[in-house]
Amino acid sequence: MEKINNVTEFIFWGLSRSPEVEEVCLVVFSCFYTVILLGNLLIMLTVCRGNLSKSPMYFFLSYLSFVDICYSSVTAPKMIVDLLAKKKTISYVGCMLQLFGVHFFGCTEIFILTVMAYDRYVAICKPLHYMKIMDRERCNRMLLGTWVGGFLHSIIQVALVVQLPFCGPNEIDHYFCDVHPVLKLACTDTHVVGIVVTANSGTIALGSFVILLISYTIILVSLRKQSAEGRRKALSTCGSHIAVVIIFFGPCTFMYMRPDTTFAEDKMVAVFYTIITPMLNPLIYTLRNSEVKNAMKKLWGRNVFLGAY
Repeated sequence: MEKINNVTEFIFWGLSRSPEVEEVCLVVFSCFYTVILLGNLLIMLTVCRGNLSKSPMYFFLSYLSFVDICYSSVTAPKMIVDLLAKKKTISYVGCMLQLFGVHFFGCTEIFILTVMAYDRYVAICKPLHYMKIMDRERCNRMLLGTWVGGFLHSIIQVALVVQLPFCGPNEIDHYFCDVHPVLKLACTDTHVVGIVVTANSGTIALGSFVILLISYTIILVSLRKQSAEGRRKALSTCGSHIAVVIIFFGPCTFMYMRPDTTFAEDKMVAVFYTIITPMLNPLIYTLRNSEVKNAMKKLWGRNVFLGAY
């Protein structure tokens, strides 16, 4: 059967149909996106200029901040602009690109969080071999693996959607293009595609979450052998990682570990992992990490001192 595609653009319903609510959302999410950009750029600058990138943990943290910026930028600017528009449209090609970007950077972030958990496992459970195991060459290979994994996941998701016919309607009850809302608009049976999409996303989300749980359980058990100071420092670092994992994987699990269905709450849940989590990551990692805070103080202190002259 030949593919029929009469749809050249999609129309978003957005976060709300109320103009008053949209005005509030415009101010709030503009502030949130500004915080995302400034906070994550600050971490990247601190790691780079503060010579923290020699440490594998901060090496991966700087890339996590980079991915957070890219991930939120796939949806947030378009959403903010649409809050000013009466008709919220996106072209078919733009929709597919946005779908690719959301899954590419989202999946890459999942893999980076998993790699960071492995880094903490080696640092705490095998401290004498840490620098040998986590040398720069291995870190680079692991980082490359996160990008390749994210690309493979997202290209599968997009390939499953682009082969579907869309002949109307073209209204998406969301503020960005995601797999489940778009599948609802296809004018063909999408049951099999929905199962494959859920299996693809679900395997990655659940598999990574299980690995993370096992890693941090082993770490917490091994802390009983550490000194009081060692436990305090390890718990401070791991606490940041665990907090990020919970606030990111909770909403992702709700969205992608289920059959091809949509709920009214999906938009609010999506806001949490596309906007709130990238905004909170810099705060969590800096407020609970004395090394990052000290590096920031030195960096700003040096810049202020040079600026005085």
